[in-house]
Amino acid sequence: MKLPFFFFFLFLVLNSFSQEEKPILLKEIPQQFEYDDDLLPAAFFAKNRQAVRDRMPANSVAVFFANPVRNRSNDVDFEYHQDPNFYYLTGLREPNAVLVIYKDQQHFGDETSTKEILFLQKRNPKNEQWTGKRLGVDGALTYLQMETAIKSQNFAAFEAEFNTFDNIYVFKIPEDVAPSKEKDELYTLIKNFNLKTESASTKINNVLLGSILAELRQTKSKEEITLLRKAIDITCEAQIELMKSLKPGMKEYESEAIVEYFFKKNGAEYPGFPSILGSGENSCVLHYTTNRKILGDNDLLVSDIGAEYHGYTADVTRTIPAKGTFSKEQKIIYNIVLEAQQAGIDACLKGNKFWDPHQAATEIISNRLLELGIIDKKFNVRNYFMHGTSHYLGLDVHDVGLYGPLMPGQVITVEPGIYIPEGSDCDPKWWNIGVRIEDDILITNGKPEVLSAKAPRKIEEIEALMKEKGTLE
Repeated sequence: MKLPFFFFFLFLVLNSFSQEEKPILLKEIPQQFEYDDDLLPAAFFAKNRQAVRDRMPANSVAVFFANPVRNRSNDVDFEYHQDPNFYYLTGLREPNAVLVIYKDQQHFGDETSTKEILFLQKRNPKNEQWTGKRLGVDGALTYLQMETAIKSQNFAAFEAEFNTFDNIYVFKIPEDVAPSKEKDELYTLIKNFNLKTESASTKINNVLLGSILAELRQTKSKEEITLLRKAIDITCEAQIELMKSLKPGMKEYESEAIVEYFFKKNGAEYPGFPSILGSGENSCVLHYTTNRKILGDNDLLVSDIGAEYHGYTADVTRTIPAKGTFSKEQKIIYNIVLEAQQAGIDACLKGNKFWDPHQAATEIISNRLLELGIIDKKFNVRNYFMHGTSHYLGLDVHDVGLYGPLMPGQVITVEPGIYIPEGSDCDPKWWNIGVRIEDDILITNGKPEVLSAKAPRKIEEIEALMKEKGTLE
């Protein structure tokens, strides 16, 4: 039986490629492209690479390495998470890769002319049977729309004359890629980079890229804000469900399970950071993550959580009474934090200094604690409010930025708190009251937008919601 000409032609084309680098057919599309309908477009990453190139001086080159694979124990690795800068410039979620960005067009041999090259791991059907499909060179050209993509194993032989450049920009090489890992592809890439730049070590700069990426990443594009809204909305849904479901006698880890179930249920890939669910005395521990205590009747639970969606992370904190109502003392402290937070949010205006929300919140807290006699001098506010009020939000929960004037498109948190651990130098009736309220704020040309407003933060709203039945009950 003769094959139709089309299938015969297709057979010839496929077999003209090596087994590892056949063109990606529909059934071979890597999962991240097959199932996601709201991935950032390739043009987004290309625009970011060009923005870096625009900020580089003449006759310079920038080199970016993917994150290493990190071992959890024995033959089990941690779930892979790409370096945020590498992802911001490529969209690649795979390890063992290096991106080279040139300021000016480069010519290699008679055929290759490019301003950028992505070296990435080759396709290997046997490995993909275990760990999932890789992009490979053809996938990178097709889906990431890189100008040039080459198998990482060819980096050693690649004619990259780094010593001809005036400046070589590179982030610090990951220290946990140990020389003992001789079979690790990333280690080999770093080793070859070091060999290629050995005679040009005085031209290497580990600083400039940090300020360039901080400048670019601190202001979010419309596409990024869409993903942040999704991550924040998922997080708010989890906070709302927790308010409905929380009861005395629950374990902190049960509250964590509720939160992270709703992350996954609503499409988040991961928590953006270890979930903080601290009750009672643990509400006064800022980054408490043990989450094993049983909630007492009079405990407050500080729920500091954030879903990560397509790389972008939310960060929303609510303080919830285990029994559904706040005590008199808890209400007083809570309302001080709420007043301070609102003052901080009101200061999130275009042109204001980055630290203005912190100054506004601190002024409220110090004055109110003085009035209550919890402190006797304003500077002692640091005993009970010991952290900053704001940080940037984006690909990292504590995202990079220049901490200059607030500008439209920036997303920051406003998260004042008061923490009075047992044994504090004040009336014992205040002991073990820890309150933090945190929202994610978009800086606009006018009033700030509270992206996390969906999660109630007023006492009467929280208490009313806690009377409702949770979905999981």
